[in-house]
Amino acid sequence: MTVDRQGEVATRTDSPGGTGESAATERFLLHSVAALLGAVAVGLGFAALTALVRSRWEPLLSADQAVSDRVVAVVARNPMLLQVLTVVTAFGATATLLSVLAVAAVWLSLRRLPRLAVYVILTGAGGLMLNAVVKQLVERLRPVVETPVHSVAGWSFPSGHAMGSLVCYGVVVLVFAPIQRERVRRTVTGFAVLLVAVIGLSRIALGVHYLTDVLAGWLLGALWLLLATVAFDRWRREAGIADPGPLPGDVAADAEADLRPVPVRHAPTLPHPWRGAGELAVAWVLLVGVLLGIGLSVRELAAETTVLHWDHRVVAVLAEHRNAVCTTVLEVFGTVGNTVAILSVAVVVAVLRSWRPVVFLGVALVGEITAFLTVAAIVDRDRPAVAPLDPDLPPTASFPSGHVAASVTLYAGTAALVWASTRGRRFRFLAGVALLVPVLVGVQRLYAGAHHPTDVMGAVLLGAVWTAIAWWVVEPVAADRSSALRTRPPAVPAISNQCGGRTLMRGLD
Repeated sequence: MTVDRQGEVATRTDSPGGTGESAATERFLLHSVAALLGAVAVGLGFAALTALVRSRWEPLLSADQAVSDRVVAVVARNPMLLQVLTVVTAFGATATLLSVLAVAAVWLSLRRLPRLAVYVILTGAGGLMLNAVVKQLVERLRPVVETPVHSVAGWSFPSGHAMGSLVCYGVVVLVFAPIQRERVRRTVTGFAVLLVAVIGLSRIALGVHYLTDVLAGWLLGALWLLLATVAFDRWRREAGIADPGPLPGDVAADAEADLRPVPVRHAPTLPHPWRGAGELAVAWVLLVGVLLGIGLSVRELAAETTVLHWDHRVVAVLAEHRNAVCTTVLEVFGTVGNTVAILSVAVVVAVLRSWRPVVFLGVALVGEITAFLTVAAIVDRDRPAVAPLDPDLPPTASFPSGHVAASVTLYAGTAALVWASTRGRRFRFLAGVALLVPVLVGVQRLYAGAHHPTDVMGAVLLGAVWTAIAWWVVEPVAADRSSALRTRPPAVPAISNQCGGRTLMRGLD
């Protein structure tokens, strides 16, 4: 009887186990088939669009032209909408996407996740190169509209902004969103989808791409992202890596992947918010007052005396010695210091940090931007009297330099966070590199004829002082945690999650 009962129990427990394994297998097969069908559909859609564009199919060309004419005409009648679209489309520019990918790859390397860093670099850079190759093969001209509102060079099909933004922000979501809670993960994913959609539509509204260019960019970007992720997974499996680290999109939702340079647990963020807000307001008014005094004095001295003759002479000498190599190299740092790049890097850094440093960076950037806009509008200093590299610069608003002030605030603030929160040499090296960025941005602004040396000095004063004030008020690295932060914690063993038996490493590096 006992044996029978044991056999009965064994039979009953084995049956559900077998059923569960069978159900899991069925789900895996269904998901695989769905992914395969989706990839085939995307590939066929892109191939069909390419064939129609290459064959110059008249109904498609007419529809494309009609959409471009109507949308661009609306934008041409609304200057404010044009400015908004110009800002939005910059989030899909190659320089912006490369800066986001570079920050993500460097940070993954520092967190000793080199395979994920390779995935980010190869997927992002490969997508940009693939787009260039397809453009050369199709050779479609840009749209020609009655009232042009924006102009760019190069071929039109497929849209590089549409494809590049989908690949770049898709990689960021696949790698970093899974470590967040479900609600945050959904929000981040939804925001990324919205951003990619708006960037693509902005290219149509600005009259630099047809509707089919943008659709083809999205299709090719989705196909490349899927293939690169599958290839990455296959590479890991065939290499037989015992501890491969988290896969993009394959980290348990409740897993606390340690991708942060500081501990997650901090003292309460701004325990006295009203007192902190008052301190920031007073400091902001005083700093703006000092900068206004300096800026107005510099403007008057430059106009009425020769005391600041050297201020113009430095810019004139640099303009006389411009060459193609220096222009190309320094142009990178001009892009790194613009508003879109600053915001992009700040968002990436913020995703990888806990709340208190995020508040610090937010307060520092908001205070710097508002102070810069206020001072620049009141001082209204003329630009240097040389030919600028950027002909679209406004003729005034030279003091202080917004690029330099923003780069000092972001990169110096990030360097301070890394230096105060970590002890590892590679983090200290990163902090040192970050401090070089504002210097090179300042050199580029002088070289480009956009600012005088005194404008750059005023920007350094603004960025450095306001960042120090924000640090003092917010205290992003709590004093009672400083000793613990500077002490290397003991190693924590790997903890297995429930995602295919893979492991995630806990604990600080």
